[in-house]
Amino acid sequence: MTATVVTGLGVAAPTGLGLEKYWSATLSGTPGIGRISRFDPTSYPAQLAGEITGFVAEDHLPSRLLPQTDRMTRIALVGADWALADAGVRPAELAEYSAGVITASHSGGFEFGQNELRALWSKGGEYVSAYQSFAWFYAVNSGQISIRHGLRGPTSVVVSDQAGGLDAVAQARRQIRKGTSLVISGAIDASVCPWGWVAQLAGGGLSTVTDPGRAYLPFDAEASGYVPGEGGALLVLEDARHAAERGAPRIYGEIAGHAATLDPRPDSGCPPGLRRAIELALLDAGNEPGDIDVVFADAAGIPELDRIEAEAIGAVFGARAVPVTAPKTMTGRLYSGAAPLDVAAALLSVRDGVIPPTIGTAPVADYGLDLVTTARPATVRTAMIIARGAGGFNSALVVRGPESIRDH
Repeated sequence: MTATVVTGLGVAAPTGLGLEKYWSATLSGTPGIGRISRFDPTSYPAQLAGEITGFVAEDHLPSRLLPQTDRMTRIALVGADWALADAGVRPAELAEYSAGVITASHSGGFEFGQNELRALWSKGGEYVSAYQSFAWFYAVNSGQISIRHGLRGPTSVVVSDQAGGLDAVAQARRQIRKGTSLVISGAIDASVCPWGWVAQLAGGGLSTVTDPGRAYLPFDAEASGYVPGEGGALLVLEDARHAAERGAPRIYGEIAGHAATLDPRPDSGCPPGLRRAIELALLDAGNEPGDIDVVFADAAGIPELDRIEAEAIGAVFGARAVPVTAPKTMTGRLYSGAAPLDVAAALLSVRDGVIPPTIGTAPVADYGLDLVTTARPATVRTAMIIARGAGGFNSALVVRGPESIRDH
């Protein structure tokens, strides 16, 4: 069984559109969180978000697609284009049914649905777009990317909140191990609209702090919740032999291991499932804790969840035994898009020998974390990415650099 490798990255984030713009902003600690501009947030208790600016869909997509797509889908289509271009893949040259699309989604096309509901109640049913039947749907990004590029292999969507971004990549890896040559995977979410905002507020985890520099402080004594954002990353995953045979211009690294668990019901007396997910991901990758050069944390920004994550990391790796980082402090939590963006950052850390920073946070000493707060030069061969979703979903993924790729 050959390795599943990453040959292309397409990134859209509040800190930059495109891979290198995002990475440059990340290494410099540039914040992308601010007061919401897409609607007036004055009447809402939470008013900050990581918004993507400068994205003009008309500059990238044919006009026929615009009436039938939500903002998240437009960004996802462009992200997929960038990932394929980065990988040097021409979809028309791929064998039929040899490539698919597996993405994650947190909320679907909230803004599209909001606009059509407004039309329904203000004008009547005849003014509701026929595209409402699918433009809001969780699976729409997978479907639209598949249609745009003629990718008719295994195609699906995973819905497990922020954990879904890693779970989708793991599902893509499984399909590649079954014989699929290439899968576009990852996630891009965008729910910064009044309807989406109300839904996010209902979860109770959003920070109501109005200072962008103090609102999202994971592992800090002043942690008070998180700030949402929009964006994420799409990855081109391939069977290593397929990548070699077609002469892929680069291999960023290998998807080496994954595991997912679910937390027990509250008050059950059973421990949280995160530590077990980390241990099983290491086992799947064939790695020991000491092999991990950096952990990209879930970084909930909610004190109890931060404590659980810190304890799990400490239990597996030891107190301050591995560098930990959360570059999402610059973008906000991008829901299903957050973890694939961390996967991209981890692979860039391997490429460039640097760990990106966590900004704004002064970690609680009792957590026992070696939290990276300024970009740190380091030899990074193997990284772990952690993600958790509302409802108790836990996911952990191990990536390794290209020098370690081998037949398994």
